[in-house]
Amino acid sequence: MTSENQPRHSQSELPCVLSLKLPPSFLTFGDHFFDSPKFQYLKAYESPLPLPQFLQAHAQSVQAILASGAAPVTAETIRLLPRLGLVVTTSQGLNHIDLSECHRRGIAVAGAGTLYSADCADYVVGLLIDVLRKISAGNRYVKQGLWPSQGDYPLGYKLGGKRVGIVGLGSIGTEVARRLDAFGCSISYNSRSKKSLVPYTFYPNVLELAANSDVLIICCALTDETHHLINKEVLSALGSDGVIINIARGPIIDEKELVRRLVKGEIRGAGLDVFEHEPAVPAELFALDNVVMSPHCAVRTWGSFEDLRKIVIGNFEAFFSNEPLLTPVALDHLPHLSR
Repeated sequence: MTSENQPRHSQSELPCVLSLKLPPSFLTFGDHFFDSPKFQYLKAYESPLPLPQFLQAHAQSVQAILASGAAPVTAETIRLLPRLGLVVTTSQGLNHIDLSECHRRGIAVAGAGTLYSADCADYVVGLLIDVLRKISAGNRYVKQGLWPSQGDYPLGYKLGGKRVGIVGLGSIGTEVARRLDAFGCSISYNSRSKKSLVPYTFYPNVLELAANSDVLIICCALTDETHHLINKEVLSALGSDGVIINIARGPIIDEKELVRRLVKGEIRGAGLDVFEHEPAVPAELFALDNVVMSPHCAVRTWGSFEDLRKIVIGNFEAFFSNEPLLTPVALDHLPHLSR
């Protein structure tokens, strides 16, 4: 379209998207990462006003919200915005959005879709190999100069042949299964229902899954139902030779119980990318060589963030053009569990 025919909009004419808190991606890519000529942002985090006052001042302007895991979209926030029609989140998880209130109000929700699934699955494999083969621990052993004085490092464990139980066979869990199947692992899973198109063994409850697994991998969404789903009984069923990997959400595991068992040697090891009270991490884990930890970064790759930029902008532009969303969340199937 030529410049003569291109519609011109002043900034004040553009529809408004509310950003409650500084999105994590802005720290890496700058605060224009999600910019578009078709809408503008109202940045609540730049205002000196308390959030309720800020929302009341802009109540008639806000038509959409850009959300992230660090910026909950609560029922209280939603009720202060009578023109709100869309919430777009930068995360795959949805536990920071009051989906019931969105559904009740007829507000659409768009998520990250499956764009993080491959990166998360790769990360699961990396954590699992690291825990079993003691790569990070061996790295510390060498860097501390202990090899010459203390000799060979203790043996690790084979990955091939392990019985791997996956909690939540959604898009991430399915990608994990494909990768570990190629390593010669035996795959089983727990989900809300049996998946008729997959060849893996289904267990109707997590306790039974853990009892028949050497490795338990958490890939489900955090909901009221899955909070502390991995509890004392499940960890006991997994046993002292078991390994647990979590790239989902920290509160799915009873963290105090997990820490107690790791310290006492009642579980072989853990690979943890998420924690119950982030960014706080239990100090008892710092000295354990059988625990590999990372700062909630399983999805953080250059490629995934570029794809995220396109999805976020595309969803907002579709909404303001009355076109179908790119990655809509089906709110008519609440509770929304990615299991």
